[in-house]
Amino acid sequence: MKIEICKKNFIRNGCLAVAGILFLLFLYNLNQIEKESFYDTEGRNFVKAKVVEIIEDNETEGGNYIGSQTVMISILSGEFKGELLEANSSSSFLYGTHCEVGKKVIAIVSESNGTFVASIYSVDRAAMIYLIIGIFMLTIILIGGKKGLASVVGLGFTIICILFLFLPLIYRGVSPILAAVVVTLITTCVTMYLIGGWSVKTFASTTGTVIGVIIAGVCAILFSKMTQITGYNVSDIEDLIYVGEKTSIQIGQLMFAGILIAALGAVMDVAMSIASTILEINEKNQTLTRKELFRSGMNVGKDMMGTMSNTLILAFTGGSINTLVFIYAYNYQYNQVMNLHSIGIEIIQGIASSMGVILTVPCVSLITCMLVKRKEMHREVQK
Repeated sequence: MKIEICKKNFIRNGCLAVAGILFLLFLYNLNQIEKESFYDTEGRNFVKAKVVEIIEDNETEGGNYIGSQTVMISILSGEFKGELLEANSSSSFLYGTHCEVGKKVIAIVSESNGTFVASIYSVDRAAMIYLIIGIFMLTIILIGGKKGLASVVGLGFTIICILFLFLPLIYRGVSPILAAVVVTLITTCVTMYLIGGWSVKTFASTTGTVIGVIIAGVCAILFSKMTQITGYNVSDIEDLIYVGEKTSIQIGQLMFAGILIAALGAVMDVAMSIASTILEINEKNQTLTRKELFRSGMNVGKDMMGTMSNTLILAFTGGSINTLVFIYAYNYQYNQVMNLHSIGIEIIQGIASSMGVILTVPCVSLITCMLVKRKEMHREVQK
């Protein structure tokens, strides 16, 4: 018996390894793209640098910063590494920084006919960002153990799929909605398998997640038709249209693809929680019927509906906080507020995602109950 189990595990792991290698090869070929050039960047480089001297400061007697600084920087990376260059640093909120001797920055260095022009782009904050990510991952692993490690791997895989699968697909002209569905399916299967292994819980939660995300997408499309809001009503549409004209990206579908991806995390969380709860209850008391297990799953799901829906609404609200501040400060009228494209889009995104979460609960509860009891009946027949 043990030999057969080991043999099955070996075959399964071998198939997964082959599938993983094929997937990586597919991603490599997919990302062999010659991107369209939107502006001339020849001779322009973003490099790491260190401020070695303040040539001309812009601090006033009152402690304010006006205009820009002139500083001397030492290039720390790129083809100009080791060079000393004079650079300007603006004190604006978006670009530049107030330089001090020894401060590490990112500089823009341009070369033309042997002449160098440098300016400070921002503080070099990459190391701190990596540190924050490292603290986050370490916390998950320390608290979650093996499950935490699996979660970190699953998160990394999701990021890879978004950067190296979703974006190249839509750049090549694939429908963003279809690409989002593909990414949702792949990331859900991999993440659920890493967390739950090859089990009823994994299958039920994966199926429920895919159903929930599709429901969210359908609701988003339906709501957009009802409100006559399209993917062309987003705030950056002028820039996006220009990108769409130069590439094969289907701009009008990006909003709906974003809703699918945004809903994935919350739906996945609910699906796994419901499936795990039902399986745990059944393990403690196997005399419960399918109907009783379904009710237990629904009871747990009802508590999660409110919190997860609230989480999604707050997440989308947080993303549009600047708009809300403008509305409040400028005292917009009711009819003006309710018919702003940005407000309508946020409402559609929040409610569509919440609908996916809510309807995932009965779907996962039903699927899990059916699979659990079918497995028990199969075992009894074998005995």
